[in-house]
Amino acid sequence: MNKALHALVLAAGLACGIAAAQAQGPAAGGAVTEAPPAPAAAPAPGGIKSQNIFEVKPEASADPNYLAQSNGERQKVQPGNNAPMWRQVGQGVTGYSSLPHAQAPEAGNLIQPFVQYPGSRFTNAGEAWRQVRNDWIIPYGAALLFVVVLAIAIYYFTHGAIRLHGAETGRRIERFTPFERATHWSNAIAFVTLAVSGLVMAFGKFFLLPVIGAALFGWLTYALKTVHNFVGPLFVVTLVLMFITFVRDNLPRAYDLKWVMKAGGLFGRSHEPPSHRFNAGEKVVFWGGVLVLGSIVAGSGLFLDKLLPGFVYTRGEMQIAHMIHAVATILMMAMILGHIYIGTLGMNGAYDAMRHGYVDETWAREHHAYWYEDVAAGKIPAQRSQEARAGATVGSVRVEGNPS
Repeated sequence: MNKALHALVLAAGLACGIAAAQAQGPAAGGAVTEAPPAPAAAPAPGGIKSQNIFEVKPEASADPNYLAQSNGERQKVQPGNNAPMWRQVGQGVTGYSSLPHAQAPEAGNLIQPFVQYPGSRFTNAGEAWRQVRNDWIIPYGAALLFVVVLAIAIYYFTHGAIRLHGAETGRRIERFTPFERATHWSNAIAFVTLAVSGLVMAFGKFFLLPVIGAALFGWLTYALKTVHNFVGPLFVVTLVLMFITFVRDNLPRAYDLKWVMKAGGLFGRSHEPPSHRFNAGEKVVFWGGVLVLGSIVAGSGLFLDKLLPGFVYTRGEMQIAHMIHAVATILMMAMILGHIYIGTLGMNGAYDAMRHGYVDETWAREHHAYWYEDVAAGKIPAQRSQEARAGATVGSVRVEGNPS
């Protein structure tokens, strides 16, 4: 036991002595210097070296002969910053990019290649798109819409609204069911929202920016662009519903040609040519505006919203989609302006028909004679909705309320 205790005390003393010697070492022998760091690896030879531009001293442009340097001299002080390189960039040369080409085909491209769009010069695609938009779509689109509005105003103030020739009977026929009216109004509200927001974004800088200033105009256009992008898909849905709901009664008939030849009786004192539920003018709006132009506007709009699968959405594709979208939209607005006029100010009773669903018997007979004849003969129900069937029946035509 005594031997073990003695060995333990000896070990503790030896440890204390070593610790004291280490503590006195730096003081006795001077400061201990750290080993120098390992030299940095030499850069790989060849290629343009990566370097922080703010750490390059002195700046290459500080040389008095900087502007007189040849391309070879410039290559030494600023590799890659010379005329041949920027000439290639301006010509649309695509450089190297580590991103997959299938997912980012334009990753190594700063300026698009040269193209020539209809109405543009042969230049890079971005500039060509700008020329088409600013030199053709904006001025001529605005001119077309202005001419249409002016023509409608001249017609209204020279001819007035289309009125009934005979007295109303008080017997009312259901022209549009609640579902048909809901479909029409949802499509109309979406269309007007898109039209107003699109007009402000396209032409607002000419008539709104000088009035409300840049700050408010910037916020307004940003908000309208967001609304435009969200309402667009809703418009597509209502467009499909419009086609399904009204396609049957918009099929062309032989008597539609007579209506067209007489321009619907708009420019004479004669009565309106007979037609069925929809006349030739309404059918032109349906097939030309809703189906053809509407499909183009909807497809290009969904593309611009990046909602169509299977596309990379390059700058060139987006520029082409924008030009198609803008042209089709302006043509559609020009066509729908006439439809809106006839449906509101241009014809008495037309707005009430879409708002409430009913027209007077005289209105149906004068504006849609063939449709009225089928209703009077019982071939078409005068009251088609469940709510309307609760009305009373007078003669061969069901009525809403009491006849006058």
